[in-house]
Amino acid sequence: MLDGDMLGTASLVLAGIVIVLSLILIVLVASWFVGQLRGGSEERSESYERHREAQARDPPVEIGDVHEAGVIDFSDHHSGDRQAVCKIQGFVVFVEDLPGDLEVGDVVRFRVLSFNRGHTSATGKFIERA
Repeated sequence: MLDGDMLGTASLVLAGIVIVLSLILIVLVASWFVGQLRGGSEERSESYERHREAQARDPPVEIGDVHEAGVIDFSDHHSGDRQAVCKIQGFVVFVEDLPGDLEVGDVVRFRVLSFNRGHTSATGKFIERA
């Protein structure tokens, strides 16, 4: 038989286990909820699928092609140079050797120089404003 002290100790250990499991459950539910607020798994799945499709398709540009496109944004290259972000049929081209006064919305003419490793974007060299 259990005496009073052993029964009290067993009750405390059991209560501690219940509290720890409850806290773990609360953390898991809170993590799931935060994930849903940030964009549920359905949105992430759709984004991932679009990314895979982009990787599978052939780029709409070739090395040496000359294109015109509007500047939609600017990016700082790891070399420290500013690049214009342009798109051709949704395909991103980072255009380098820009004049200093170029702004978002300006249309530029550029020559495609290279692709990134996965052919999911390209680098172009600024020729002139279009």
